[in-house]
Order: sequence, then structure tokens, then C-alpha cells
Amino acid sequence: MIESVDNSKIKELRKLKDKKYRDSEKLFLVEGEHLVLEAYKANVLKKIVLCNYDMDLDVEKIEVSQKVMATLSELPSKVSVIGVCEIKSNELDLNSNILILDGVQDPGNLGTIIRSSVAFNFKNIILSNNSVDLYNIKVLRASQGMNFHLNIVRCELTNKIKELKDNGYTIYGTDVINGIDVKSVKNDKKYAIIMGNEGNGISKEVKELVDKNVYIKMNDKCESLNVGVSASIILYELNK
Repeated sequence: MIESVDNSKIKELRKLKDKKYRDSEKLFLVEGEHLVLEAYKANVLKKIVLCNYDMDLDVEKIEVSQKVMATLSELPSKVSVIGVCEIKSNELDLNSNILILDGVQDPGNLGTIIRSSVAFNFKNIILSNNSVDLYNIKVLRASQGMNFHLNIVRCELTNKIKELKDNGYTIYGTDVINGIDVKSVKNDKKYAIIMGNEGNGISKEVKELVDKNVYIKMNDKCESLNVGVSASIILYELNK
């Protein structure tokens, strides 16, 4: 059992709390049995860190004290197992529809959108480079492991959208004033839906590439909806 917080293995694992180190090592952490099992089923789990706990999984196991586990965890409550997972490169399925997120910053919003994408059969998500990190622990908790069921890529959006248009995709933005009711969108062609930043919406350079805009019809007393809620409603309507 490792009891020292200064142990070299523990120091390396703690560094994975930092996005730059996650990106360089192609590793990230998940906390709790549910997320560890989802990672294991997705074949990305490399090892597990355990504290007074056991899981019958065919991966390397590291036993640690509660004090050591507390330095690895980012949750307020005690955690018994943490998984070390591999960041795998994803490829988009260009025979399926795509959700594009332009500058979504809130971890809870991204987690909600990921769960809704799985629920309503969207296989692909493109994250802009200025969106919240997919492997942020709050995103992982909010998505409840559904990120393992999607093709999620991070890239510069304008060139990727042009590439999608060349591959026959219709690009939909979201605009309350100039849009069409999302219920009127037909599902007989490939399309991508863009959801914008919580405060500023879709960026100017991305908006210029939009073919059509959609909106959610709602009570006039409500000006707007949270991006996680809006995306969920739009994905639900398009899945009908």
C-alpha cells in the first residue's frame, strides 16, 4: 500500500488534474465505480487506484491510504476507486449527423449535452478549441460515462465545417430571430447543428458558414434557454 503523498507514482497521477499534462500523456482520471466500469467497458481503462476497496477488473491495481486518495480526488466526498484512462483519438462517422459546440464553457452544460446526444442518437460531437476540456472531472461526472459512447473530436471549426459542407452536410445554426422552427427540419439529409457559447452564442466566423438557422418555439415571456437545455430539446426534436 502507498501511504506517502510524495510517492513518485502518486505525484505523476496528481499531474493529470492539469489539462496540459493530460494532453501530453494522453491520460485522464475518472472517479467512482460507475465511471470506472464505463471506462473499462470502453476499453480505455489502464489502471485503478483503490482505497479499502476491491474491483475484479483485469488492470493494474494500486492500493493507497485514504490520505493519498484524498490528494488525487477532486470530489468533496470520499472516493474508494479512481481510474486512469487512455485518451483515444476519435474519428467522425460521416454517415451520421453531427453536433458542433462553439465555445461551450460550462462543464455541466457539456456533460448534459453529451448525455442528450447519446439519448437522442447523435453519434458525433465536434468541440471547438476554446470549449471546456472534455476530460475535466466535472464534465466527466456530468456526462456519467456517456462520453465513452460517442465520437468526440476537438478542432478548429471553420476548416472542419467547410470539410463537412464538401461532404454533403447542411449546416444549421441557432437563431431566435432569423431561424425556422426546429420541428420543420426534415431528417432526410446529413446535417450538423451548431450550439454556441453561453453568453455570446455562435462566433462570427462560424456563423458565416451556416446554411440555415433554427429556433425553439416557446413562450414570449422566456427570452432564452440554457445551452444544455436548448441542445437537448433540439436533439430530441431532430430524433423524432
